[in-house]
Amino acid sequence: MKPFDKLVNWYFTKRALPYWYILVMDCLIVLASGLFCYYIDTSGIRFANHFWPLLGTLCFYLVFYLIGFRLMRTYYGVLRYSSFSDICRIAAANFIAICIIGILRMFFHFDNYFEPIRMRELFFTFIIATLLMAGVRVMVKSLFDSMRTDVTKRVFIYGVREGGIGLAKSIKNETPKRFSLQGFITDEEDMNHKFLMGVGVIPADEHMLEQMEEHRVKTLLVSPLKREEFVANTDLVDRLMNAGVSIYLTNTATEWDGKGNAMMGELREIEIEDLLPRDEIEIDMSALRELLHGKRVLITGSAGSIGSEIVRQVAEFAPEEMTLIDQAETPQHDLRLQMAKTFPDIKCQTIVTSICRRERMEEIFREHKPDYVFHAAAYKHVPMMEDNPCESIQNNVEGTMILADLAVKYDVDKFVMISTDKAVNPTNVMGCSKRLCEIYVQSLDKAIKEKKVEGHTQFVTTRFGNVLGSNGSVIPLFKEQIKNGGPVTVTDPSIIRYFMLIPEACKLVLEAGTLGNGGEIYVFDMGKPVRIADLARRMIMLSGAKNVEIEYTGLRDGEKLYEEVLNEAETTKPTFNSKIRIATVREYDYGEVAQQMRELVSVSYGCDDMQTVAMMKRIVPEYKSKHSKYESLDKE
Repeated sequence: MKPFDKLVNWYFTKRALPYWYILVMDCLIVLASGLFCYYIDTSGIRFANHFWPLLGTLCFYLVFYLIGFRLMRTYYGVLRYSSFSDICRIAAANFIAICIIGILRMFFHFDNYFEPIRMRELFFTFIIATLLMAGVRVMVKSLFDSMRTDVTKRVFIYGVREGGIGLAKSIKNETPKRFSLQGFITDEEDMNHKFLMGVGVIPADEHMLEQMEEHRVKTLLVSPLKREEFVANTDLVDRLMNAGVSIYLTNTATEWDGKGNAMMGELREIEIEDLLPRDEIEIDMSALRELLHGKRVLITGSAGSIGSEIVRQVAEFAPEEMTLIDQAETPQHDLRLQMAKTFPDIKCQTIVTSICRRERMEEIFREHKPDYVFHAAAYKHVPMMEDNPCESIQNNVEGTMILADLAVKYDVDKFVMISTDKAVNPTNVMGCSKRLCEIYVQSLDKAIKEKKVEGHTQFVTTRFGNVLGSNGSVIPLFKEQIKNGGPVTVTDPSIIRYFMLIPEACKLVLEAGTLGNGGEIYVFDMGKPVRIADLARRMIMLSGAKNVEIEYTGLRDGEKLYEEVLNEAETTKPTFNSKIRIATVREYDYGEVAQQMRELVSVSYGCDDMQTVAMMKRIVPEYKSKHSKYESLDKE
């Protein structure tokens, strides 16, 4: 190894040089600058004859430079992390020294005691010393940055203007450094082939990947102001992922502070959730806070993926008390610990029990007297419920009936039931069981409004599709299959589903549920449907896994190729939120419905699957089984 390389490696393996190293270096620069300026301003012979007296004069003047260094603390910085502010402090320190020397020369005749130095020589000494001190720091910082390019990722930034420039400044100032900027990519024609911050700007065209390869770049950072536009360009995203390019996203434009201050903490590799075709969801948070603040809220299924998110969002509004019910002990315990840590000031009761236990539910309602009930507890796995229709009725239908009746009895203001798009033209037991729940609470709300049932509770139903990351979602399943080397199992090449993120779905549930007037079935705008096979392919590409295949297994019992959001005979009406609409559905008589539901529950306890499903079909005639043993009942 060359001596210079040894010196460089020795320096950069140390945490920092002692401060006096830097101080001595700056002092030597001042002396050298003074000698140089004197030499240039006089003859070489005069410089040689007066060298030692001249050096003595400069050493005396150096005292005043030391005063400036001390005031501005120029020698306390770490050279490899020098910034523009460090350069400014150096200039200020040298300027202070020159000012002190100039003032003292006005009152004291230094020339009588020291080798005379002209003020112009001192002025140029100030300029050269400042430039040299700054240059040393810039050189050390540049050398350090260049040495780190082997451990940092070479990146391009998608987007220029404020967002791209802000991101570029952030990665340059980041410590420790993760990225080395190699260029910008833009879709703005007027910025093509220009230079920004010392690197080139290339167009986002068919040659983009070739130029990234020339620069040995395999990572792309996306400007916060270009995020939505970039994600919407599925062709570009797919090309990048197919080429093995890692994509990093930052905050959305609405979250970015415009300066890049919080940007680096949010910079993360793209996930499948980011690629869903969806728009930003906005809700009236102030209205929700006004309704839920200081109220008593009961949430069933609180340990589940939907229920737990509702718990967290409701807690933000500071209710008086929260009663959380779930029969899953371990997740409920985890939620209890989380609530104690995150919301210690909220009175929170975590109860492990089943909503089918009428006596226990009555005791809970009597003791806690909730103002709002959010009912998220349900059996929801389609294949499981297809094999266990009796349990589906007992948990989903009977449990909902118990909760709804108690809500009326104990004067709950609003009861919000979470349903599913599988309740529309159901083809499976689970979807039909949720449709039965919808029918019961709607007919009960209608009976209250018509004074046939005494009470004032308003019943609201919210209906939406799949949520990413929920228990039983395809996303965790695909991730596990990819981790294990595949294959990734998809039931059918043509199967499509609507998807929404859990926080987004829960926000809409809260707004629709709390602002509804009762009796409505709210349906959410789920965006565009996603082909599950495409979702699987993208997840495989994002993972970077090699040789992972997709295997088609055939539709499962009760499964259909696409989910409907509304019944064919239903229409919708607009609401207070463009993402939420009200479904106009058939109305039922509560007395008749209640009688049918009680009979159905009674039949389910006989554990006869065919008899139970046959009765479900009589109550919900649009229920037509698909890929199921119950199809024979539709032919009778």
